[in-house]
Amino acid sequence: MKKWLIGALTIVASQAIADEGMWQPHQLPDIKQQLIDAGLKLNPDDMSDLSKFPMNAIISLGGCTASFLSPQGLVVTNHHCAYRSIQHNSSEANNLLQNGFVANNKSDELPAAPGSRVYITESLSDVTEKVTGNISSELSGNAYYEAVENNRKRLIAECEVSQDYRCTVSSFHGGASYVLIKLLTIRDVRLAYAPPSSIGKFGGDTDNWQWPRHTGDWAFYRAYVGKDGKPADYSEDNVPYQNKAFLKVNANGVEENDYVMILGYPGTTNRYRSSLEVESTFTWTYPTAKQYREEFIDVIKAHSKAGSDERIKYESTIAGLANYAKNYGSMVESYKKGDMLERKQQLESDLTNWLAASPNMNAKYGASLLLLNQLIGESEATKERDLLLAYMGRTSLWSSSKRLLRLAYEKAKPDAQRDRGYQERDMARFKQSVQAMNSRFVAEVDKALLKHFMAKYVELPAQQRVATIDAFFDIKGKSLVNAYKKIDSMYAETTLVDADSRLAIMEQDFDSLSNSNDPFMQFAASQFEYDMSQEKESKALAGKLQQVRPEYMKALIAFKKSRDEAVYADANSTLRITYGNVTGYSPQDGLQATPFTTAEGMLAKYIPGDDEFDMPESLRAAIEQKRYGKYLNKKLGSVPINYLSTVDITGGNSGSPTLNAKGEFVGVVFDGVYESIIGDWDYDPTYNRAIHASSTYMLWVMDEVDGAKSLLDELVIVE
Repeated sequence: MKKWLIGALTIVASQAIADEGMWQPHQLPDIKQQLIDAGLKLNPDDMSDLSKFPMNAIISLGGCTASFLSPQGLVVTNHHCAYRSIQHNSSEANNLLQNGFVANNKSDELPAAPGSRVYITESLSDVTEKVTGNISSELSGNAYYEAVENNRKRLIAECEVSQDYRCTVSSFHGGASYVLIKLLTIRDVRLAYAPPSSIGKFGGDTDNWQWPRHTGDWAFYRAYVGKDGKPADYSEDNVPYQNKAFLKVNANGVEENDYVMILGYPGTTNRYRSSLEVESTFTWTYPTAKQYREEFIDVIKAHSKAGSDERIKYESTIAGLANYAKNYGSMVESYKKGDMLERKQQLESDLTNWLAASPNMNAKYGASLLLLNQLIGESEATKERDLLLAYMGRTSLWSSSKRLLRLAYEKAKPDAQRDRGYQERDMARFKQSVQAMNSRFVAEVDKALLKHFMAKYVELPAQQRVATIDAFFDIKGKSLVNAYKKIDSMYAETTLVDADSRLAIMEQDFDSLSNSNDPFMQFAASQFEYDMSQEKESKALAGKLQQVRPEYMKALIAFKKSRDEAVYADANSTLRITYGNVTGYSPQDGLQATPFTTAEGMLAKYIPGDDEFDMPESLRAAIEQKRYGKYLNKKLGSVPINYLSTVDITGGNSGSPTLNAKGEFVGVVFDGVYESIIGDWDYDPTYNRAIHASSTYMLWVMDEVDGAKSLLDELVIVE
């Protein structure tokens, strides 16, 4: 297979580290021996082909991963990945989050949340030369950024031959290479099955990122297309998608030391960031973001009663905020205990010395780290203001008004000149998000959130305050009296709380909206020039980074290759493969975590009526009576619930199928242990452990507890 090039560097896999790495499909032949030594029975050459099994059974949901489990478009992912769709179909009278949902027939399946998609990667093409090869070396800053953007948009426009396809141009190694990715996009997605949250979220936030774990974190969608087999909008006449491949389900699951692999779409890792970026992130950004997220949750809970329609609308938001608040806390804790910063600094020192020893390399890359750190310093000058405004911007009417005004501004341009997110290719999703806002929005809660963060805004240093915000809300010094009165009147008078009004605003031009009588549109108009100036500054900085970071990465890659160290690109939501083995770990001195949890362990955690540790009566009775039948694991004397492995994952891998050496489905990955969260930045084989929901547990619950017989009959089960 053709090696992919980064400048003059051929990226090959190292043999030095076994389980570390999120490998691109084209790299699998390069790590063939490592895969075989670990236990893989499939041919790595075949696995690098997207048109062949098992790669053509792996799909993206846009933020989570999933896979086909039948030839009838049946899709398995995590419960928490389908959470918004479950919430969307829930109410106080029929709370599917609490009760679970089983479609006994395809006609019973429910439309997923608006905007839900199934993405199937059809091709990957190296387009580095087409993105950066024709850009003048004299361009820099905003001009360079715009040149890259224009080339990316042109490639995407050429690729998206119809609305059936979504294409992206993704950068690798900080912009050293670019890949055009073509994805078939299925727009009719329906909820087929979800266990109750007392299974799908068992353990709640208490057990999140913890071991031992007993969570049944799975759910099923089904992908539908038109009768012609092509993607189509929702219609009762649509038929299940006939996918080319699907995964067989191994009912026995895995044993200790078994080979396992994860195929999926990991979100973002930062393993090649500089020491300056590491220090700033862990000493300021993560602690502050953790605090803001926890405050966001507290305000929501203080203004919505548990179990009410208002709270149900925010359950998905709360879950996401809590997940990453705990994530940030763990990473900060691990950072303080470890020596990552010191090792980063030593690496940079060694790299500098290595470059100095080679005049040619030093001439090319010697200044790259210094230039990179200068740009990072520029980006940090207003970090307090920028992060706080980002959380204020999480309030629905603040963000919606700005997006609607920006849409009107962009629509006046030719489509190719519009910013990403506002082109014609984006309009269907844009409209759906505008329509769906009320399913996750309550005006009184939104208002309380804005007031809470406005109180933090007025405490910013004077030089970081925004003059247009102060003027619009009539803020004098740190007094909030005028601001709170203004906010109250805005929420009382706005029409943006109504979906039809928002849809109507989508059709208005920029001048009309700039002179609107709606108070939130007036707010957006008052901030527009400032927002655009900030965006221009941000793009200028991004353009400089797009020129400098690739040079630093080329130097670092060459240096790592000289030391026979692993070279793989940071995760960027593109298709990757990671592999390892089922095994426990020792989280601290004197403790040894075994790789499996059991049904009895789950029952031991049971607390009647508790939000986190309640259990369905049917599940509790089945465990007490040991009705395990053919799902009994004789070695464990029980049903395996969750298990640990050494696979290298991050966010976005949620819902990824876990496959055994033969490519059979043996579970879904959904979490990592507390000690491994820092793996986004720093891989440690001693503590890196992923947590998987066992296929055996999934089948047992579907059979014994939820009565999902029609879905079980659809699966090809290997016993």
